Amino acid sequence: MMIKFHETHIEMAHGAGGKASRRLVEGLIAPHLMPETLLLEDAASLAFSGQLVFTSDSFVVKPLRFPGGSIGDLAVNGTVNDLAVSGAEPLALMISLIIEEGLESVVLEHELRAMAQAASKAGVKILGGDTKVVEHGKADGLYISSAGIGRYQENLKLSMERVAPGDKIILSGPIGNHGITILLARGELDLSANLVSDTRSVWPFVKVLAETVPQGLKWMRDPTRGGVASVLNELARDSALGIELEEERIPVHPAVRGACEILGLDPLHIANEGQFLAVVSALEADKALAGLQALAGTEEAQMIGQITEAHSKTVVAKTLYGGARVVDMLVGDPLPRIC
Repeated sequence: MMIKFHETHIEMAHGAGGKASRRLVEGLIAPHLMPETLLLEDAASLAFSGQLVFTSDSFVVKPLRFPGGSIGDLAVNGTVNDLAVSGAEPLALMISLIIEEGLESVVLEHELRAMAQAASKAGVKILGGDTKVVEHGKADGLYISSAGIGRYQENLKLSMERVAPGDKIILSGPIGNHGITILLARGELDLSANLVSDTRSVWPFVKVLAETVPQGLKWMRDPTRGGVASVLNELARDSALGIELEEERIPVHPAVRGACEILGLDPLHIANEGQFLAVVSALEADKALAGLQALAGTEEAQMIGQITEAHSKTVVAKTLYGGARVVDMLVGDPLPRIC
């Protein structure tokens, strides 16, 4: 018999493990996230061959919905992207929900639909997960925890240890859209801009790079919290090499740049949810960039800098006017609850 979920709000009883929990899981969550599953178990199995890549993540964005996305599709895309930049084809996810007592059921259903749509678009299956309900005021409505598995691409050999002086740094597209969109969506500032989050799966673009320059592709990351600056500083520190950026080549939309100037923020520190950085050998960098720029969604990809033996463990940006500045990691938390 098909269970129906009719409650308008989530209550503590929905997390107690009884009949209310069953109605929530089998009547609302499973039909959206696992519509083909007939019997819900405590674990899921997945037929698999090849090298396994595993990741986990959590999402606490505020507000839950924002222009261009919501916490639901963000949870799927963020997990998928961690696999993608590790050189793995995303295959399946496990999703756990921490729901605040009193959350409207229609809000939860919207996020379930968002997760299902994002998973379908990314080509991954949601195999299962867990649900907990916490007291009112304890969870900002909804938190989502995730785990993902993928199949490593055998033609790749991604490693920070392969990065060498002369390698080029490619950025897949404009930065800062997600972080500034979230900031403005809170309505706490008297600013407005025609911006949407860049939340999306980057696997289609990574796949093209893997097919186009498998030997030349050496390292990848997605610049989420802390932005491009933090990711590149980690690379410089761990490789004991320097990084030189050409600041005028870094794609930043005017609305993002304007908001950052008004608020005293650096676009290099702003979070992204649909972009990635790649280090490619100098011999194959032009080929890699051309491959990305030919795709819908990465037309604005740019070669933004290079690896150098100079200024070890430091990221330096050369300005349009011939000067240079040290780009440090993000200090503090100017944009809380963005991913």
